[in-house]
Amino acid sequence: MAEPGLKQKAAKGVVWTALQRYSTMFIQFVSGVILARLLTPYDYGCIGMLTIFMSISEAFIEGGFGSALIQKKRPTQEDYSTIFYWNLGVSLLMYLILFFAAPAIARFYKIPLLCNVLRVQGLVLLIYAFNIVQRNQLRKKLNFKILSLVSVSTSLIALTVTVIMAYQGFGVWALVTQNLLASAIPALVFWFYIRWRPLAVFSWKSFRELFSFGFYMFLTSLVDRFSKQLSGLMIGRIYNAATLGYYSKALGTERLASHSISQVVMSVSYPLYAEVQDQKKELMNIIRRMGMTIAYVTFPLMYLLMLLARPLFILLYSERWLESIPYFQVLCFAGFAACLQSVNFSTISAMGKSKVTFTWTVIKRAIGLCAMIGGLLIWGMKGLLGGVIVNTWFSYFVNIGLVSKHVGYKWSRQLLDLMPVAIAATVAAGISYGTGYLLNLPMYWDGALKLVVYLAVYAGWSLLFRPEAFRYSLTLIPERFRFWDKTKKEVEQ
Repeated sequence: MAEPGLKQKAAKGVVWTALQRYSTMFIQFVSGVILARLLTPYDYGCIGMLTIFMSISEAFIEGGFGSALIQKKRPTQEDYSTIFYWNLGVSLLMYLILFFAAPAIARFYKIPLLCNVLRVQGLVLLIYAFNIVQRNQLRKKLNFKILSLVSVSTSLIALTVTVIMAYQGFGVWALVTQNLLASAIPALVFWFYIRWRPLAVFSWKSFRELFSFGFYMFLTSLVDRFSKQLSGLMIGRIYNAATLGYYSKALGTERLASHSISQVVMSVSYPLYAEVQDQKKELMNIIRRMGMTIAYVTFPLMYLLMLLARPLFILLYSERWLESIPYFQVLCFAGFAACLQSVNFSTISAMGKSKVTFTWTVIKRAIGLCAMIGGLLIWGMKGLLGGVIVNTWFSYFVNIGLVSKHVGYKWSRQLLDLMPVAIAATVAAGISYGTGYLLNLPMYWDGALKLVVYLAVYAGWSLLFRPEAFRYSLTLIPERFRFWDKTKKEVEQ
């Protein structure tokens, strides 16, 4: 069994990470609403075109060493110092590559502005290298309080500056500034608050030891990032910046929802998995509880977003973003699998099986890329979105298969554990949609009705049958806010 102190740290970590995630999510939501009215799809598309280059560069800088430091039970100061210098060297190299490649990238997209945009935004890479070690030290110690406070403060400052710049007409440069601030503020805070300083040493022994694990994590991250960002590159090249802007807004809004719960849990779970990696029964129980908890919250959330997509986008972003709606609805269907797959995926790497993780990532992404590229070339945007669905769901089934093999939590058992939530969420969606269809009310009244009906049906099922997923979800609520004695006793038992 996991140590009581470790469980308490993990519980606190979930609370602080939840505070950080939902506060940040709210700030991002407000930012998205305001900026969508001040900026154009073209502005968002320009940033979206560069995302693949920034993401791949960050994968090279991180190199899997962050995960290796967390996975190693007792990293030394030599380990930390070695990785710090490695990160700095690689970040400088990647920035120089992007700096000199910027003109060619701008010609590729046929947008000259992208040359200067990439050269300025590329500074994020140099800043990023300064806080990787400090950030992972905090994660290793399950000290998510500082991470949460810094993240929320950074989001508020970045939002304020970005909105002012967008209002003043800076366009895409407002988004560039937002990205720079999001990297620079945490780097400064962690550097002066933690007061960790690297030793004047680079240990090849430490490097080789961490590299043996981190190398496959790096390759996994590289393949994963490339496959996820390739759709943006293809849309930007084949279509235009505005089309990519519509897609980016739909994807960003969907991920704000589908990743909200999973990222809270998973940011805590990886170091927790690493601590109990040799205790398969305990590991299986953690995976089961986390999977059911995530499903209970995110399944109804995704259904509601699909049902309310049109009034939601028009109310929040204005009719300028109508073309994003069908993209958003399809991506929400993929979001069901996206919100669950990380629960299983990070388990295998936390057990030290980075080579297995890399091998299956290559297989998953190769099939996913074939589906997306083939779909785009044959059926256009509809085909691309279909490929995204195939990619996400195939990845989920591979991940639960890996956990079934290496942990013993059988894939059939996992699916059966999630079945009650999936059925209840689907039935509630059907009743909600049917009610709106029969009454045929104006758009906003129709959306309000569907929301009320869905929540009533889903809440009624939860209170009437008290499924396990419902009881697990209640444990996320601080104890002093629980006013239902009977349910509280059930949770604690």
